[in-house]
Amino acid sequence: MAKRKGVAPTTATIDKNQERYDELKKILEDRRREILNEVQARIKDVRSEGAAGLTTGVVDAVETSESDIQEDIELALIQMKAETLTRINEALDRLEAGSFGRCNECAEEISEARLRALPFAVRCKDCEEARENSSRRERLLAQRRSAVSLFLDMSS
Repeated sequence: MAKRKGVAPTTATIDKNQERYDELKKILEDRRREILNEVQARIKDVRSEGAAGLTTGVVDAVETSESDIQEDIELALIQMKAETLTRINEALDRLEAGSFGRCNECAEEISEARLRALPFAVRCKDCEEARENSSRRERLLAQRRSAVSLFLDMSS
């Protein structure tokens, strides 16, 4: 529904906007709660596994290496979840400020389906695809430059 200049929004429009706001806030808060629980459980697991490793006695280099790799993986997963939490908190801030659901690139509204799937999205589908294509081209160019550089180094 397009806004007309000088016309106040109807009660139905205000109610619909409030419903959407409440629903999006609930989605974001539920997702935040879910991720916080996951992070806390992973941290608890990492700590308990670390403490168990100290009490089991002699371990060889392979066991130590495997344990270190597993711990690194767990810590990387925790970091990814923490980054997602940051994005969710930023989305909640945008929701409170009234700018949630608008693309940061083109300022068009982000589709409802996209926001349901990725509630902290900051770009519409088209702008996100354009950004991904641009990033892909930059990576390919960087790979080509490094390959040419390697070839020139070998020929010297």
